Amino acid sequence: MPHSSHASTLPDTRPALSGGGSRRGFTLWLTGLSGAGKSTVAAAVAERLRAERGGVEVLDGDEVREHLSKGLTFSREDRDTNVRRIAYVAKLLTRNGVAVITAAISPYRVIRDEARREIGDGFIEVYVNASLDECIRRDVKGLYEQALAGKIPSFTGVSDPYEPPLSPDLELHTEHESLDESVDRVLGLLRGRDLLPSTGGA
Repeated sequence: MPHSSHASTLPDTRPALSGGGSRRGFTLWLTGLSGAGKSTVAAAVAERLRAERGGVEVLDGDEVREHLSKGLTFSREDRDTNVRRIAYVAKLLTRNGVAVITAAISPYRVIRDEARREIGDGFIEVYVNASLDECIRRDVKGLYEQALAGKIPSFTGVSDPYEPPLSPDLELHTEHESLDESVDRVLGLLRGRDLLPSTGGA
C-alpha cells in the first residue's frame, strides 16, 4: 500500500477536551545558562503537571546528549544538531497530546526559532534567567572554574556566546524568585492559554 514518508504532515485529529483546559500537547522550552535552574524548574513543573493532567515527559539536554547524541562535541554545528534532535522528539510527543518540558541551554536564537517552527503552536519559550555570577556561585561541579581557566573550550557564557530570547513567552528570574514562585508562574501561563484546567476562584 502506498504511504507517506513524512508522518509529520498528517493532520492532527486528536479531540480537545472542553470545559476548562484540554489535553492538547505542548512543549515548554526552557533555555538559559548552565546553572540557571532549568533542570530544577523542569523537574518541579513536571511533578505538578503529572498531578494535574498526566502525560508529561522531560527532555533534559544532558540526557539527550547521552542517549540520542552520543559522540557530539560542543561545536556550534553539533550543538545545533543536538537541539534539532530534541525539537524533533518534542514535536512527536506534542502532537500526541503529551506535555513536554525541555531543559537545554540551546544558546543560539536561530535554532530555537527553528524549534518553534518545527513544533508549531504548542511551542512555549521560557527563559530561565540568572546572572553569570550567580550561575558560577551555584556551580558545584566546578565547570565554570575550569572554563574560566581555559580548561574547557567553547563553554557557553564564558568562551562561547549565549543569545537570550528577545521575546520569550515567559522569563523566570531564578536568582530573585523561589522555585515555587517560578513553578506557579509557569502553570499560570499554561492556565492562561487553556492548557491546564482553571483553578477557579472568586
